[in-house]
Amino acid sequence: MPATDWLSRLPTDRLIAEYSMWSADLIRLADDVVRIEGHADILHIDVADGHFAPALLFFPDLVARLRGATDIPIHVHLMVADAVLVSQVEQFADAGADLISIHAENTSVANEALSVIKARRLAAGIVLRVETPVVACKPYLDRVDFLTLLGTAIGVKGQGLDPAATDRLLEAKSLIWDSGRRIVLAADGGIREHTVPELCAAGAETVVLGSLAFGTENLAARMKWLHDL
Repeated sequence: MPATDWLSRLPTDRLIAEYSMWSADLIRLADDVVRIEGHADILHIDVADGHFAPALLFFPDLVARLRGATDIPIHVHLMVADAVLVSQVEQFADAGADLISIHAENTSVANEALSVIKARRLAAGIVLRVETPVVACKPYLDRVDFLTLLGTAIGVKGQGLDPAATDRLLEAKSLIWDSGRRIVLAADGGIREHTVPELCAAGAETVVLGSLAFGTENLAARMKWLHDL
């Protein structure tokens, strides 16, 4: 069975629920993984090196432990400098990632990194910072399965959605359509109860849920709301 077979099982009749583990209870991570079983379609792991993005997040051993604890597909979002990108791809592939996304801004090594991801028979994604023109993703659309647009400044939690986020999603949706390929369009950052309907209407097929998921006591009700969109 192909390693990317899980992609064909993602829902197409509702929003895909992608859960950001950055917003989980980091001291009780295993408990939160159990809590979201049956609700999350994808686990989203942010990785930042303190250079490309200001945060310092997560590491391959964590992904390996999560891989042993759940069958939910794991999406690793690499926010790292060009010099370490290919090495990070290899390490997170070894740890059990199902999908690895790199940034279009990693221009000097993006093609090599995507080739490594595909050679490892994993799904590949490309991510755009909020200030990067959407057209920057176009050279990569023949090789990726996910396209993620950040709606806030990279690596900083709690920001409001950039006013251009919905227009950017519409532009990206048009590029995906022109490519003729099945590429999941994702929105990451500024995900709030009032912004999700706007992002969905603009073409987002998944939103990266942080506190909107982990901050609620009634996860079933929150997911029903999301699916009803």
